[in-house]
Parts: sequence; C-alpha cells; structure tokens
Amino acid sequence: MPRFAVIGIDHGHIFDHVKGLLAEGWELAGHCPETSVPALLKTFEDAYPDSPRTARAALFDDESIDVICTAAIPCDRAGIAMTAMRNGKDVISDKPGVTTFTQLAQIEKTIAETGRIFSVCFTERFSVRSAEKAGKLVGNGAIGQVIQTLGTGPHRLGSGRPDWFYKHDAFGGILVDIGSHQIDQFLFYTGSETAEVATSSVGNFANQSTPEFEDFGDLVLRSEKATGYIRVDWFTPDGLPTWGDGRLVILGTEGYIELRKYVDIAGRDGKDHLFLVNKRGVEYIDCSTEPKSYFRNFANDVRDRTETAMTQRHVLEVCRLSLEAQSKATKLAKKD
Repeated sequence: MPRFAVIGIDHGHIFDHVKGLLAEGWELAGHCPETSVPALLKTFEDAYPDSPRTARAALFDDESIDVICTAAIPCDRAGIAMTAMRNGKDVISDKPGVTTFTQLAQIEKTIAETGRIFSVCFTERFSVRSAEKAGKLVGNGAIGQVIQTLGTGPHRLGSGRPDWFYKHDAFGGILVDIGSHQIDQFLFYTGSETAEVATSSVGNFANQSTPEFEDFGDLVLRSEKATGYIRVDWFTPDGLPTWGDGRLVILGTEGYIELRKYVDIAGRDGKDHLFLVNKRGVEYIDCSTEPKSYFRNFANDVRDRTETAMTQRHVLEVCRLSLEAQSKATKLAKKD
C-alpha cells in the first residue's frame, strides 16, 4: 500500500490532500505537528487520530513514505517540497507552490535532478465538480474552440487569521496566492502551454491596518490561442451564505459555459452549478455528483511515472505567470 505524510498544517486545504489520497487507498503514515494555526492542528488530529505525530526529519528520512503533502505557510512550501524530492518523495503542495522567482528556479532544478513529481493542488479546479465537468465538455467540443476565460475568485476575509497571512513575504501577494487558481484554469481550458501577462494590478482598499496585505487584484493573460481576465479579492459580504461566489465563464466559438462553483445566488441550492449555452440551446447541469479525477490521476502518476494529473511544464508555467503578474502589477491606492 502506498504511503503519504503531512508536513505543514497551516491551511485547511491540507484536508483535500488527505481525503483525496485516502480515497485512493493510500495510508496516512504520520504528520508533523508544527503549525502556525493550533486550532487547525487540533481539527486535523481529531479527524485522523491514528496518524502519529512525527518530527519532519523522520518523515523525510522514512523510505516507506512515497509522497509528502504540504499546506505550510506559503513561503515555506517550496523548501519542504525540495527537501522531500531530494529524499526520494513526490509532492502535493497547496497553492501557491512558490512565492519567489528564486524558489521557482530552485524547484525547477530539483525536479530535473531528482525526477520527482512536484504537483500543486489547485483546489478551485481539482476539488470542484463543476470544473471537472467543464473540462469534459470543452474536450468534447461542446462550445467549439475556447477563445477567452473570465474567472473571479472572491474570498471572505473573516477574522482570526495568523500573523503571516498579512505579511507580503509570507503569502507572496494576492496574484501569487489566489490568482494562481485562475491562471491554472486559463491555461487548462484554453489549451495554452504558455502565455504573457498583458496587464495586472493590486490594491489594499479596506485593510489599512495591515499595509502589506492586498485585498484586490486583477490581470489579463494573452496566449496565441486566447485571452483571459482574472479578478481576485477579499470582499465577500457577510450576507453571502458561503466564503465566495467563485465563477468562471469559458467562451468558445460555438457557445459558452458558466460555472457558479460555490453558490447560485438567489437561485438553486447547493454548489457546482454549470450552465451550457450553444447551438442546441440552454442547458443547466447539476454537477454535484460529477467524479473528481485529480487524486486518482496523481496516484497513477506516482506509480507509473507519468503526467496525467498535470504536467510539470504546466505547474511551473502557472507559478511563473503568477509571479510575473505580481511583480509587474500596478499598485492601486485607496482614495481619501
């Protein structure tokens, strides 16, 4: 039975990793209890009481462990991943996988030298059933050639965030952090291997007490095949019954698809709503039972040394574009 371990319990996305690999029949070999969010560690240990607390060095050294999963503080994820790969392990990282160009170069070098898998679990595609269905529809030609995507990733800020959450060097900036989700989706749905950042901007409009934090960002991507507009923010109102009204519109030459991933405001209950419009008419598709494939594909990749969950080229390009968008972003200022 393949085995995995957890190093970095600083974001709730770690539960997606664990649930996904357990569902594929893998064994959770242990977890490192170091965390910046003690309440999250308690939730993890309550959920997985049979997972032994283990020092990170012992987890790296354990030759029976095949994969390390990490949702550490963002700036620490690349270091954990590289140490894991140099100890013969493949990696699933929460997004963002890297927060600097230096880390990206080091990750690329480590992949080349070790032959290990560095995968970033972009949950807004891999953990969303409507996104899975959209990929199948696009692949089957339901809307023709995809020529543009419009993705929004609003989040609720809430309270009780750890200190690092507001430190730019720790989270990398809003376009590196949240924006990487939408960049991944642009490349995937348009079938683009690479792209350029045409324009980008970031701002802090409502959180002046934490000046390094960014609560708004947007960018435009352009490839030889398509363009994409992305907007991410921390302005989800308290009245919305979920953390964010994440949407994606995929425009094709013969129709379009709209995803309302987490809520259909004033509409249908639940999440994973998909609307397909093409020459055959308008169709609503409830995607709540659509199977998710990322962890199954990743498990097969670990076994077969393939790239079916995502290619290394793809994950590195998402990282590069998010860093480029962040580094060239125009700084927007709040008007008094």
